[in-house]
Formats: sequence, structure tokens, C-alpha cells
Amino acid sequence: MLRISHYLRAVAGVCPPPRAAVPGSTRAPVVIWNLLRRCNLTCRHCYATSADTHFRGELGTAEALRVIDDLHDAGVRVLVLSGGEPLMRPDLYELSAHAAGLGFFLALSTNGTLINESNINRILDVGFDYVGISIDGLPATHDEFRRMPGGFAASMHAARLCRAHGIRVGLRTTLTRHNHAQLPALLGLMRDHDIQKYYLSHMNYSGRGRSTRRVDTDHAMTREAMTLIFERAWADVEQGRDSDFVSGNNDADAVLLLRWARARLPQYAGQLEAMLRAWGGNASGAGVANIDNVGEVHPDTYWWQHSVGNVQQRTFRDIWFDNPAPLLTQLRRHPRTISGRCGQCQWLTICNGNTRTRAWSMGDLWAEDPGCYLTDEEIGRPSSASRTAVPDDAARPAACRASDTAPHPAPSPAVLPGRRPPNSLPRVEPRRTS
Repeated sequence: MLRISHYLRAVAGVCPPPRAAVPGSTRAPVVIWNLLRRCNLTCRHCYATSADTHFRGELGTAEALRVIDDLHDAGVRVLVLSGGEPLMRPDLYELSAHAAGLGFFLALSTNGTLINESNINRILDVGFDYVGISIDGLPATHDEFRRMPGGFAASMHAARLCRAHGIRVGLRTTLTRHNHAQLPALLGLMRDHDIQKYYLSHMNYSGRGRSTRRVDTDHAMTREAMTLIFERAWADVEQGRDSDFVSGNNDADAVLLLRWARARLPQYAGQLEAMLRAWGGNASGAGVANIDNVGEVHPDTYWWQHSVGNVQQRTFRDIWFDNPAPLLTQLRRHPRTISGRCGQCQWLTICNGNTRTRAWSMGDLWAEDPGCYLTDEEIGRPSSASRTAVPDDAARPAACRASDTAPHPAPSPAVLPGRRPPNSLPRVEPRRTS
């Protein structure tokens, strides 16, 4: 996750730089825990392939309470409770209150449709530090993507309720061809509803997201969207607004942010580059961990095809620190050994090879990330016909433009069509670059 607003505030002298562990070092991760897989929606991009049905083998209340204690003992201090839809779990409030009592920074990740007047006070009483609500477009686009008529209205009602009760709220959007042109209006919702945070997620090809790759943005759309985010974030810094813009699932955003700063804020570019190098890019398997609904531990939420251990059988400390799986050891290398454009990129120590699951979806875990939108010239690679430079000024739209909606070519056959057993990851040893 790239904390755009925090970095811009830091270079402006408004706040200290984000705390950063040494890239590749072993540290207590942010844990995203899918408490259950059941959900009242069947969103087109869902990495968990959730549905409104019971899934067997999920942790009971006593087991989940023990895991919370176990995470705390392992040094974890940031816990995000997700699903499925976490509000469909009857013991959510008990589990959340226990975690809050231990001092975790506690976040609730929800589609928002189940937050209403009947449960808002219970959510408030837990003391969540943050509630993230998914909004994937204006009403018609959001409702179609989330497959729920009236879903947008219900989610925004939840956001208003949370804000009325003093709960910090963030909107989360997965960027697609269908909502790209709506981004200015989505950012406007922050102002209209006193919402502090906006998280822009890039499409990652996992779960149902594999079949929706055709709606992913093209590279020009992605650049336009990110540049608009940078401009909004900097305007808020200048105006002293309490806002927090972040992006996730494409660490090339950090390099684009640096290029934007060189053009717009050249006096801060050197300081920003030092901060981004200290950050070190993609942290899957190091600074981020995922626990799924049956206790399997993954490098992040998009790795459900491969487990590195199960908290019903081993402690989290043993899985993550004491006896890590070979995959974790390799993901923690910095910079990672990656082939193709990523291996030849001059910014590898900033992005760390970007998102490995997108490369994996194309057949090679350690190949270049097909989601990288930087040109060959920008990464310092000999130019090729496939990528041409985009001038920085051209990537600074007043608002995102509607663009060609022709679908991407169909992806290559899936290497991992289903959920594999924990010991079946194909060829985890990275290739050496030439």
C-alpha cells in the first residue's frame, strides 16, 4: 500500500515520514483476516469467491479468540477484519472487542450494506479505528459490479451513519474500465460526506477477479487515475484538509508519484525518492499477511491458492518468524530476483517487482508484472515497440477522460485454476536475470 498523502505531507514538513522497516527485513506484519467466506454479495472481482452460503471448516469463537491472542503475542499490532462480509459473523462484536481490548489498531473491511440503525451503536462500542466501505462506481456501475440493486445507496447510508457517530471512514474503489471516468465524482463523495480516506485498488487477477481481467484499465487510464489522485492529495495538503489518499496492488504507483513530484514539486523530489527507497515497495509475505476463513496463512489476500501454514495447527509466530516456508523467504528478498522488464528496471528497489500474483496468473511467478504501466524509457530499459513514453504533463488531466471500452484480450490459461494444497506451489525458486 502506497500512503500517498502521508508522503506528501512529510515532504511538505507537515508530519514526520512514515515509519519504514528495512526493506526485506522480518517484522510483525499488518494482518488481514477473512473471518468468514460467506457474503450477502457476489461481487465480480472477489478474490475470496464468496457467496451467501455456509462454508465448512471455519474457526469457531474460541479458536478465533485464541488466534487473536496468538497474533498479539507475535507482535502484530494492526488487524483488519474482513470476509466475505464480516458483519454476517454472529460473534464479530465479541472478537472485535477482544482485539480492541488488547490494543490492536482495528479496522473493519465491509461492503457496508449491512450497517444500519440497528447495529451502528454496537460498531461504535467496539471502538474500530477505521471502517472501510467499498464503492466501485456511481450507483448504476456500483450496483452492477456488486450485483445488488440499491447497493450503492445502502453503502453510502452506512458511510453517513458511521460519520454521524464519529467513526473514521474510508471509501475503497477497485479501478476498472467502467468506473475510470467516474473517479472525479467518486472523490467528490469524500467532500460531500466528510469522509477522510480514499483507497484506490488496482485490479488483481485472483478469485473471480481472474475472469474479470478484461475490465481492467489500460495503462493510460491507470496513469490518468493516479495522477488525479496525486493532484487531489497535494491540493489537500496545501489547504490543510484532513484526508488520506492511498493506493494498493500496483507498486509502480510509487515511481509515477516520484515522476509527478519531479515535474510538479522538484524541490521535494530528492527527499521523496529517499523515503520511497526506504519504504521498498511490495511487502507481500513480509509486511503483510493474510489469514483466511479456515486458518490458512497466506503472503497476502490474493494468494489463496497457496498456504504457508495454518493457525489451527501452528502458532502465527512459528509460521511467520521461526520456521517460514520457502515462499516467504523468497518474497522477503530485497530486491527480489525477477525476470523480464521488472528485472531490468532501474526502480526495482522502490517497487520490489510489484504484484507477484499478477505475474503468476500469466504462468510464471517470477516474471514481469503485466500490470506495470511504466514505459521502457521510464524504467531505463532499451526502448521497444511495445511501450512508448508518456510525457508527465500529458498525465496530468483536469479530470479522467472517458476512454475506449474495448475489452482486453483473454488471459492465458490459468496456471492455478483452483485452490491447491499447501505443498503444490509450482517452482518457487526465482529465475536469474540475464
